[in-house]
Amino acid sequence: MLKIVYPICCGMDVHKSFLVACIATTNSQGVTTYTSKRFSTFTGNLRRCGAWLAEHNCKDVCMESTGKYWIPIYNILEPSCKIVLAHPKYVKAIRGKKTDKKDAKWIADIFKHDLVSGSFIPPADIRQLRDLVRYRWKLTNFTTGEKNRAQNCLTVSNIKLDDVFSDVFGKAASAITARLLENPAERITDVSAFRTKGMKATDEDLLAAVDGELCVEQAEKLRIIRSHMDSLDICKANLESLILSLAEKYLPQLNLVMTVPGIQSFAAIGIISEIGVDMSVFPTSKHLCSWAGLTPQNNESAGKKKTTRIGRAGAYIKPLLVQCALCAIRKKSNPEIRWRYENLKKRRGHKKAIIAIARMLLTAIYNILKKNEPYNPELYAHINTPPKQRTVSVEEAIFILQRQGYLVTPSAT
Repeated sequence: MLKIVYPICCGMDVHKSFLVACIATTNSQGVTTYTSKRFSTFTGNLRRCGAWLAEHNCKDVCMESTGKYWIPIYNILEPSCKIVLAHPKYVKAIRGKKTDKKDAKWIADIFKHDLVSGSFIPPADIRQLRDLVRYRWKLTNFTTGEKNRAQNCLTVSNIKLDDVFSDVFGKAASAITARLLENPAERITDVSAFRTKGMKATDEDLLAAVDGELCVEQAEKLRIIRSHMDSLDICKANLESLILSLAEKYLPQLNLVMTVPGIQSFAAIGIISEIGVDMSVFPTSKHLCSWAGLTPQNNESAGKKKTTRIGRAGAYIKPLLVQCALCAIRKKSNPEIRWRYENLKKRRGHKKAIIAIARMLLTAIYNILKKNEPYNPELYAHINTPPKQRTVSVEEAIFILQRQGYLVTPSAT
């Protein structure tokens, strides 16, 4: 018989406009009684839900994380209850026996035995910082999309700036684009005024690149795109000032995280906004890496491993850590990381090697925040030491060659 961990608990089935709550009360004889009630998700009704839970002396609540609908409920009940937010796959009811009331009862049943794995929910200030940092990431994506559309306008107009400039939105290329938009019908005959220091393209190359057919419609579309990009830059600058003001209280932790190779200011803020500064919520660094989606899956049946791909978790922190890893492996000041990357790349390829470096960085961040110590490259000194030479027999050498794919044939002698 399963042990009752929570004698009085509540399971909630959350929807957009309403929720169904079921309180499971287990007496000393192990008999459980259930009390269900439906509430709307308006703030007044959520407060009445909190009062209803208090009347039944219920302090432990479990609910399914359904989109963003759980957040208003969490905000109201957080001060008075201990809330466990569960992934839908952990509380999914049996097919064919699903109603809102039965779903709430099922969540309460499995939660009272402590069979539900709760999701990591950071403190309120970290949640606000996370929301702003993720919005900054969205604005960056919007800007990238607009750049692609601007490049499409130039491409369909036979303007080949991307063939002579490494950055179509750099100083010189932007000046040429602005000159084209002033009078699309007038051809540019002199490009000497657009030359900048370090430009490799000749005047003939520039003249050939700007010799296109920019029609009125494409020119107007390009003006709108550039205007939108300028407004996005203003919004992003305002958002970054707000992010910096919120992150100021975590300056000591940010300075520690920035000692890790490849991590700079906004990358450190992004990492802190995702994992917080309290590492006691993760038992080990392996739990944190698994939560971030940097750990191979365990999918084995009948002694056969079906897949070892990493999961889809960490939709925001995983790409950020991969970018930091790509930056870290290029730095000559951190040979321990580059050597490990090169060693893994030979055997496993670039993609798996860069994921391994991202996990290495996240493990370092976990220990840095937990021990309140800066990054210490000496701890990775064993990585740079070459492997010890060992003597193998002829049979072992043949086995090693065959495992590498070589066909070994015995000599004639």
